[in-house]
Amino acid sequence: MDTLETPVERVVASPEALALLDRLKTRHGEVMFYQSHGCCDGSTPMCLRVGEMTLGQGDVRLGSVGGVPFWVGRTQFEYLEGGQVLLHAKPGALGTFSLEDAEDMHFVATQRLWTDAEWAWLQAHPLDGV
Repeated sequence: MDTLETPVERVVASPEALALLDRLKTRHGEVMFYQSHGCCDGSTPMCLRVGEMTLGQGDVRLGSVGGVPFWVGRTQFEYLEGGQVLLHAKPGALGTFSLEDAEDMHFVATQRLWTDAEWAWLQAHPLDGV
């Protein structure tokens, strides 16, 4: 098994998602992502102004993209810990409270499974509070 020298990112973003995120930061200031669990809005990454939502003890900072923290609910973390979250931007509003809705866009999270080397690195470097 190969040993990784560089940190493994739990969440990464496509160039389109980063460009949309830059527009949202310019327009709204400091923002954050939150993805809980369940159906409807809860399974979609939501981009919110910092302070617009209160985080709870069960929330986990999965990582960050474009300098923006990406938070998930603990139940969602347990589901997502088996792979890297890939954040994309797609056309069309979803009718949510997420900031990109006003831009007629929405964020989508997909996932890819870890390689053995990535999983070994993650096991050696657990997230705080998890």
